[in-house]
Amino acid sequence: MNRAIVRVEHLEKRFGPVRALMDLSFMVDEGEIFGIIGPDGAGKTTLLRILAGVIRPDAGSLRLFDRDLLRELERVRPLLGYMPQNFSLYGDLTVRENLLFFSTMYGASDPAWMERLLHFARLERFLDRRAVQLSGGMQKKLALIGAMIHRPRLLLLDEPTTGVDPVSRRELWDLLSEFHLQGVTILVTTPYLDEAERCTRVALMHRGRMLAIDAPDRLRASLGHPVIEIIAQPIMGVHAALRDHPGVLEAVILGDRIRLVVREGSLSPEDVEEAARGIPGAIVQEARWAAPRLEEVFAHLMHQETADG
Repeated sequence: MNRAIVRVEHLEKRFGPVRALMDLSFMVDEGEIFGIIGPDGAGKTTLLRILAGVIRPDAGSLRLFDRDLLRELERVRPLLGYMPQNFSLYGDLTVRENLLFFSTMYGASDPAWMERLLHFARLERFLDRRAVQLSGGMQKKLALIGAMIHRPRLLLLDEPTTGVDPVSRRELWDLLSEFHLQGVTILVTTPYLDEAERCTRVALMHRGRMLAIDAPDRLRASLGHPVIEIIAQPIMGVHAALRDHPGVLEAVILGDRIRLVVREGSLSPEDVEEAARGIPGAIVQEARWAAPRLEEVFAHLMHQETADG
């Protein structure tokens, strides 16, 4: 069994009257890709800035690699690679100059490793291009390999794929997979629930709290309510009618279909199809059972939190 290299207990952080983090406790095991998923304002960036030693919490304890982060930051820092969400490169410097700067800053000098990083990121051809002239995806890849220049054991990444195109998102995750294969533990935040599928475990975070932590497949299985998918036109009218059905807990349009989270035993696909056909002008193609998605788990947990709060 892998040992826990991140231990967070009862973490709290306030910014004036705003409670950014509330009683946060979790562990990250060595060798994991641990994803923290949540919308803007969930507290993800605040949490990563605390773990990176950029800001201090108001309460709680933090242990990284069995050391107290708050007391032994300088001993822990060489083991960490941190990529903040905001632009962290020197725009007037070239790709080569940025990497040389990171190497000097971390006291790392390994030309072979730098070449390997450039190869991983496919940036060899752009060594003399200024960072400000790179595309958004290339800037992200450069920042990522800059955070890896000193071979950290734990990589902290704050929304590394936000604001880049789908191809760049895939390339960035391919790069993370390469680093994971090198033995690096990765803690990554993202607003994209589809990226959770690439993580070994996922924490669903909302308003400074973690609502659930588990492997993606176990989170989906935890929904506890069946899901029905229906393809029908006009989709907006059918959606509006079905979401008000007493047996429907959630109704979301996804592409050309409507996904319904329903109360156990309340509705079958046949019931949903019959209800849809009763809507004037509706044309139904099919209705069927469907596997839960993380979006539905997250939405259900948020509604539960609101109801309990």
